[in-house]
Amino acid sequence: MINKKYVLLAGVIAAIAVQPAFAQESSSTTAKGWSGRDMTYRGYNYDYMDTNYVPKNRMKQHNKFLANQYAFAAKPRSMWEVGAKFGQFQVSGDVPAEMLWRGSYGIGMHVRKSLGYVFSLRAAYDYGQATGLGFQSSLGYGNNPAWSANGKYQGQSVVGGRNEQVFYNYRTEVHQFNLDLIASTNNIRFNRAKTGVSFYGFAGLSGLAYQSWINTYNENFGTYAAGFEKIYQEYAFNNATQGQIEYSDRREVKNKLRDLLDDTYETAGEGAQKNRRPGIFGTKTFMVYTTLGLGAQIRLSRNWNFSVENRLTMPLGNGDDLLDGQRWSEQKGSEPVMSQSTDALNFFSVGLNYNIGRKSKSVEPLYWLNPLDYAYSELNSPRHMLMPDPVLADADADGVADQMDKCPGTAAGVAVDAHGCPMDTDGDGVPDYMDKQLITPTSCQPVDADGVGDCPCDPKCGTVQSCSNIPATGIVFAANVSKISAAAQNQLAIMAAQMQANPTCKVVVIGNGNGSKVQQQRSWDRVNAIIEYMSEKNGVDRGRFIFQYGQAGDANSVMLRAASSDEEGPTNVPPPFPNLKK
Repeated sequence: MINKKYVLLAGVIAAIAVQPAFAQESSSTTAKGWSGRDMTYRGYNYDYMDTNYVPKNRMKQHNKFLANQYAFAAKPRSMWEVGAKFGQFQVSGDVPAEMLWRGSYGIGMHVRKSLGYVFSLRAAYDYGQATGLGFQSSLGYGNNPAWSANGKYQGQSVVGGRNEQVFYNYRTEVHQFNLDLIASTNNIRFNRAKTGVSFYGFAGLSGLAYQSWINTYNENFGTYAAGFEKIYQEYAFNNATQGQIEYSDRREVKNKLRDLLDDTYETAGEGAQKNRRPGIFGTKTFMVYTTLGLGAQIRLSRNWNFSVENRLTMPLGNGDDLLDGQRWSEQKGSEPVMSQSTDALNFFSVGLNYNIGRKSKSVEPLYWLNPLDYAYSELNSPRHMLMPDPVLADADADGVADQMDKCPGTAAGVAVDAHGCPMDTDGDGVPDYMDKQLITPTSCQPVDADGVGDCPCDPKCGTVQSCSNIPATGIVFAANVSKISAAAQNQLAIMAAQMQANPTCKVVVIGNGNGSKVQQQRSWDRVNAIIEYMSEKNGVDRGRFIFQYGQAGDANSVMLRAASSDEEGPTNVPPPFPNLKK
């Protein structure tokens, strides 16, 4: 008979771990995060772009993901979980079960592997010893061979003018093999990257080998008296309980019974003979049961976790009512009545579990990782997604966006500076497209409306160069690419015009990004792309550029500035990591 209290116990065990679990969860992931050789937590459960975590059979998918040809990263290789547990093992049947401190204990071990972020498989072995003792006497025990096969226990016998009583008891030994399908969803988080507690439910099949034993005779059982007559000395239950069949204090009755009974459990309980399986488990009864339960795991570290679990094991179909060695109800008249209920097992346990696997090759079991983490991390700080080129309004089509254009409405075809204002190479206040003396020495300024100075033109007139007339500018690239956008091409066209107006000036091209090998190579690619574009598309001699890359700064930008008069540098340098996979 399945006692309701065990079903309720299975339903509330998660509440036992709530308070410590929440405390653990609140401290398991902080703003500072955590770090290790294989993993650096910067908002990610693991580095989803690291191919070390991907097995060979899933690399094809992962390579497509890295190349932005497939939206989903391959499932990473994950650790296995092994664990051991200890707790209260009880039979829910016809005889009231005893507690842990009175011999009802269980131990177990398991191995578990995640199938995905929700489901996992677990193979487990449990060993249990359950005891029970009735607090209500019985008169119908004559149908149970454990009581009636030997001696004077023949059912409804009369001792001293009153019916002889029997109080049922048992000790059952169980070997249990379980295959469980486990579901856990608490790792799917919307407001934080990780969780410190995992709630789960499970169901599966259990192979059960058991043997029950009854304590029907005292320690003299099986000895021989004079004349070789075997002694069967049964318990005098009437004397122990003062003949009380009905009573009000069950604890007092049980205490008297415990004082009376020894610890022999010498008589085999009734078993399902057709299911007896001789072998490594002796002649125990073997049955196939269904099993289900609930549990909670508290994360102690990347490898260790503590668990609280309740497993309920119930028979298939009509099942078996002999786990406690008793299936007979009280007699009605002369006919024995067999119990219509079946027995079940309940195992409430606490355990310690460990994740095994190489940290550099395997992530935690997937039921600890948040599958939403990749999407949230990319939205917050893109590292992998393809970003479209920004489109900014430019009403006068001068290459400078309206929001940065200090001279809106510039006529078509007029060269402008980085601020969107018409170029004024000599800085005399007359834009180049109106200036009849393009280079007017400062000493000859101010100039007239045509940009002509107030002094005679000497041989140097119109050739005085001023590199300060080449303003610094910055080119912004989309993430992960080195292609020069249309907006950047307009900026470079302006820079080319300024360099052609100042033919002796050099320009330093500075690529940013030094946080990793990928960033350094990308920085080199972008600087090289700009110099080649200026040389091939705008006709500026490559020798007029100074090549610099891998500098600190925004990894998606390249800066251009005029070189100082004594500044020198290479016009080309070899790539730092030419074989790096792009």
